[in-house]
Order: sequence, then C-alpha cells, then structure tokens
Amino acid sequence: MRKNFGVKPLAYPLPVFIVGTYDENGVADAMNAAWGGISEENEISLCIDTAHRTYTNVIARKAFTVSMGVASQVAACDYVGIVSGNDVPDKVARAGLTAVKSEFVDAPVFLELPMAVECRLKSFDEEACRMVGEIVNVSADESVLGEDGKIDVRKLDPITFDAVSHAYLRLGEAVGKAFSAGLALRDQA
Repeated sequence: MRKNFGVKPLAYPLPVFIVGTYDENGVADAMNAAWGGISEENEISLCIDTAHRTYTNVIARKAFTVSMGVASQVAACDYVGIVSGNDVPDKVARAGLTAVKSEFVDAPVFLELPMAVECRLKSFDEEACRMVGEIVNVSADESVLGEDGKIDVRKLDPITFDAVSHAYLRLGEAVGKAFSAGLALRDQA
C-alpha cells in the first residue's frame, strides 16, 4: 500500500549547493540552494528567486560558482541559507568562509568547501526562477582527491537536504557499481 502526499518538492538526494557570487563592490556573497542539479553535460540549473541577492549579483556579473556543502561545514552552509545578503552584506565572513576569486569566472570559490563548479550565466527564466550556468571548470582541493587523482566522494563528504525532516544528511556507502550492477539482468533476456 502506498501513501499519497500530493504535490510536494520531494526528491532524494537534494544537493546542498552553496552559490557564490560577487556584488557590485566585489564583496563575496553565498547562498544555500537545494533545488538544482546537472541539466546537460556542461550545464547546471538552479531555482533562484529574483528577491535574492544572488540573483542580482549573477545578473550583474554573469558568473557564479556552486560549491558542494560538506559535513564539516554544515553550520556555515546552513547559515548562508537562513541569512539574506540583502540584510547581512558580510555573511560570508560571519559564516567563517574564505572567498578567493575563481581563475575562470568572476565569482568566488570558498576555501572551506573543497569542490566547486565554476559557471558563466547561460540563461535566466524570471517566470520559472530557473538559472542555467555553463560549466567552465570544476575545481577540487587536493585533500578530497583519491590516489587516482579524481574526486573521492568519501573524502569530500557532501551533505544532502532532507525536505521532509529538514535535516542535512551525509551520503551513504556504495551499494553497487554503475553500468555493471544490472548486467546480470540484461544478460538474462
């Protein structure tokens, strides 16, 4: 038996994306955005309301970064989501985040968040509040790289947002190998 919940914004996992921008004075801003994801091979899409400082900054600078929220920075990640840059212009500093300019776009990368997707604004649909960024680079601190030089999700320790319980959760253990776990079922046919 299934229970119906109606129309709700529920999906698992919801990422904890920290969107980084600069304002008109070059002051770094950050926003927690859980509604987003990869929409094309070189695109990321986010739901950003036009009332947010992030929207104003992205429209002005045509660039933003998307850092992955991580367990060690859960308080900072939550803080930049509950405090508005319109009210607290130094919220990045208050969160304890260190902003450095991306090498690829006119937006900040936060040193305490070890992985960032660096984007140029591709489009913004004001009616749908959908912002699309062209991914021009992904950067990661060496501390989250495996022996093979690739990003190791266990070392990154990203968090997800549970919209039902309003909790941040760690990603769990591997339960199968992509593109091979279903081979036995395929080969039965």
